[in-house]
Formats: sequence, structure tokens, C-alpha cells
Amino acid sequence: MLDALSKSFFHALARSKRLERLASRVGMATPTSFARRFIAGESAAEAIEAAKAIRAKGMLLTLDQLGESITTLAEAEAATKVYLALVEAIRAAGIDRNISVKPTQLGLDIDQAVCVDNITRILELARQHDFFVRIDMENTPYIQKTLDMFASVWTSGYRNAGVVLQSAVFRSEDDARAVSKMGARVRLVKGAYKEPAAVAHQAKADVDAAFVRIMKVLLSEGTYPAIATHDPKMIDATKAFAAEQGIPKEAYEFQMLYGIRRDLQAQLVADGYRMRIYVPFGKQWFPYFMRRLGERPANVGFVVKGILSDRG
Repeated sequence: MLDALSKSFFHALARSKRLERLASRVGMATPTSFARRFIAGESAAEAIEAAKAIRAKGMLLTLDQLGESITTLAEAEAATKVYLALVEAIRAAGIDRNISVKPTQLGLDIDQAVCVDNITRILELARQHDFFVRIDMENTPYIQKTLDMFASVWTSGYRNAGVVLQSAVFRSEDDARAVSKMGARVRLVKGAYKEPAAVAHQAKADVDAAFVRIMKVLLSEGTYPAIATHDPKMIDATKAFAAEQGIPKEAYEFQMLYGIRRDLQAQLVADGYRMRIYVPFGKQWFPYFMRRLGERPANVGFVVKGILSDRG
């Protein structure tokens, strides 16, 4: 219940334009501003510099331009061009050729066909330069549309694409089996969105139990799954199941978000596991930032201290 209330509270705050304006003035203003704990920067150049530091620690990377639910085709075109430029910038920087994209940022709300065209343009350039592109999953109204779009590009031959599934959502176990049967790569997360009880688990224990079930499906039936969690219990369950089944460490990877559980990230690398860090950047960072607080309210104290220090 507390988990659901936490998500509801922070999602409500995320919709506050007044709070967003206030946070935007101080959250990313300096290299030590509070939002930089979770956001690598507002520009691709800043994100790439942060990514280089992470790579030097033996971790893998994926870069993501923040922003979602755009309202015009012009905005979708602009976002597509940002990603095309990001591919070129990553190539020039010599870091991991791996990016994540959001369907609503590419026009899914406006015109699904245009969104497919935009993601295809990104995938085509990415394929030319040996990039992997993760298509992120948003809240439940977009799940079927996202999976349909993914299936469309996959059957068109873009095998450099993968998708995300959320254990909080009831249908995800069936979706995991279907995507695994295709031979595509899945990133498993718990889910950061506040969803209705009709379609998603509300209690943390139920979300966790579903996560373990889906993890086992992906490790047994999937193709190089990404187990994305900061929860030590979920990590231990994954390691134990892989060991029991004789699944080698190089057959899957763990993933975590930039700035969260950096101690655990380092420990997994030291233990010989593959660890990929999701590196978000961009000017539209506020909704993402608030969802991170909703997932882990203990971070609120860190943020409050940061705001107070920024005011000084």
C-alpha cells in the first residue's frame, strides 16, 4: 500500500508545472546540483562524458534522451533527429553503441505509422553502425501499440532492436514468452508507472514474485535478457537461478539506472557479472526524476539537502 501511495504522490508532483519550473532552475545548474545524481546532463555531450567515466569502471552503457508524450509531428521529427545525431556522436566518442528510445517521444500518440517510420530511420542508421536500440515501455495504454510496433520492425529485419517488459503488469509473463519465441531481447523491469488494479499488481510482494517468474522465463527461454533492478533480493534470485540452471554469466546482464545503488553496481562488476548503466540526459528530465523518487522515497532526503545547498 505504501508503495502505491508513494508512486501516486510523486506522479502527481511530476505533473506540476510550477514545481517543474522551480526544480529546473536549480536541479541541473551546476555539476553538483541535486538532479545530476540521476541525470547525466542536459546535452548529449555531457551524457557522453559521464558515460566514459562509467565505462572506465568496467560497466556497459545505454544512452537515453529524456522526453515523452510529445503533441506534434514536428516534435516527433525533432526527437528523431536528436537520436540520429546521438548515434553519430556515440560513434565519434568510441563508447558502447547502445541507445534507448521512447515510442511516445517519436509520435506514437499522434500517428502510429509515423512513429514506426521514425523508429525505422533510427534502426536503419543504428544497424549500419552496429548499434543496439532498446525500445522502452511506457504505461499500460501503450503496451500493445509498442509491442505491435516492435513486431513490425523486427519482422522487417531490424534484429538490432529489443523491448522492455514490466513485472508489475499482469500480461507481461505471457508477453515475455511471446517475445522470447521471436528471438528478441527483453529488458525486465518492475515498472515505474502508477497503474490501475485491473491491469497491474499493486503490492510490492506481488510485483517481486512476478519479476522472479518472468526472470526465470527469460533466462530459460529468452535471448540475452537484461535483468534491470536495484533490489538485492531480485539480483540474488537471478544469480541463484542462473547457477542452478548452469546459465553462464555472459548469457545475460544486469542493468541499473545512473546514480542509483552505485555500490551494488560496482560489486556486481567485481563479481564478474555484466552490468549496464542506463544513462539519461536531456532538458525534459523532471518527470523521469520524479518517477525515480517514487520508486525509492529514501532519495528524497538527498534531494532536499541538494536543494538547500543549491540555494546557498
